Amino acid sequence: MYTIIDIETTGGNFNNGKITEIAIYLHDGNKVIDEFVSLINPEQYIPPYISKLTGISNEMVAEAPKFYEVARKIVDITEGTIFVAHNAGFDYGFVQAEFAALGYEFKRETLCTVKLSRKFLPGYKSYSLGNICLELNIQNNARHRAAGDAIATVTLFELLLKKNNGVIFPLAQNKIFSAQGLHPDLDIEKIKQLPQNVGVYYFYNEKNDLIYIGKSKDIRNRVLTHIGQPKTQKAVKMKGEIASVDYELTGSELLALLKESAEIKSNRPIYNKAQRKNRFNYGLFYFNDRKGYIRFNILKNDGRTTPINSFESQKEGREFLFRMVEEFELCQKLSGLSDSTGSCFQYQIKLCKGACVDLELPETYNIRAQKFIDSLAYEMDDFVIIDQGRNIDEDSVVVVRGGKYLGYGWVDKQMGFSSMDELIGGLVLNDDNKDARLIIKRQLRENKALRVKKN
Repeated sequence: MYTIIDIETTGGNFNNGKITEIAIYLHDGNKVIDEFVSLINPEQYIPPYISKLTGISNEMVAEAPKFYEVARKIVDITEGTIFVAHNAGFDYGFVQAEFAALGYEFKRETLCTVKLSRKFLPGYKSYSLGNICLELNIQNNARHRAAGDAIATVTLFELLLKKNNGVIFPLAQNKIFSAQGLHPDLDIEKIKQLPQNVGVYYFYNEKNDLIYIGKSKDIRNRVLTHIGQPKTQKAVKMKGEIASVDYELTGSELLALLKESAEIKSNRPIYNKAQRKNRFNYGLFYFNDRKGYIRFNILKNDGRTTPINSFESQKEGREFLFRMVEEFELCQKLSGLSDSTGSCFQYQIKLCKGACVDLELPETYNIRAQKFIDSLAYEMDDFVIIDQGRNIDEDSVVVVRGGKYLGYGWVDKQMGFSSMDELIGGLVLNDDNKDARLIIKRQLRENKALRVKKN
């Protein structure tokens, strides 16, 4: 759904200007289905040159509603829609500023028909609303009035929709969804209706073979990114093969990660080749050197030895290890973070106790090193992680028993549970593998919203 909007104002800057007129047309992608048009009393003087341009005088707005009187209508008609305007930054900025003055944060996805016109209708000298409408024979009998300009923008937007197979969505980094190269069987209307919630999504080809599994906090936008702006040859190839999309909501990012990992291993989709192997390419390893000191290193995972923690990149691993070395008062040199032949830099500034030059004995140093190792294990053998459910009436749960991950599920908030045994029968059981353990440990470390209940 789109709301196509135009405003008139007392000036060109929303920091000191106010809205004098607003027109909103609710569009379902095919036609206008609702509208709201009103003069607005800006509660400030309209300069003569603005009145000459728009035809809106101080007398005309004197008895018009003030912005706060129409604010609820604006919220309601734009709820769940994409805010569309010609030079959207101007209109959206003014509307946001008016709401901010009322203590309300107005937030919508936006599309700018100036940028869209340059993308889908290249070659024109000017993309101002007046000039592009003249070039395209779009009638506007009320130029510089909100309704006249908004209706012209509706006609322009409908033309742009046709240029992109009837769908335009904003993507990340100011990119626009492109319908070029889509499989003919892919139903764009179903894509539009995908939820903007956390869960796992599935891509199928025309033979109904599962070809890709992914997870996202916002399923719709993530799917649109896949099929709208693929970045690699492999992604372009996959886009052309996607004939249908399915999804399952999880409510919890932790559950989505665990579900995605387990189902990729089970189904082995062709385009999940990297995830089938291991998304965590680097690991944290430790060993005792010939002098007895515990040493750490961030190394590439080769699958032969299980690391005590894993990372998607070497940079991420080193940054983590630098923080832990500081927290547990370890030596950078013994942790693979310094290649000094003598003492490490931390020793020189009195932050290392001298293990790098044999001034601290292994027995003393290793106590702190072992505490660091222990901190990466589960803090207890039997516990339940509680997180958001798929709706307001439920919680999600992840169960670890005997130090092993058992599976995940959902429970009614009102019913709750008094022991782990009550949950076992309703769990989606999963293997206790390395990836699952790493996902759980990482989420426990980074997601402060998770609640942990001991058995």
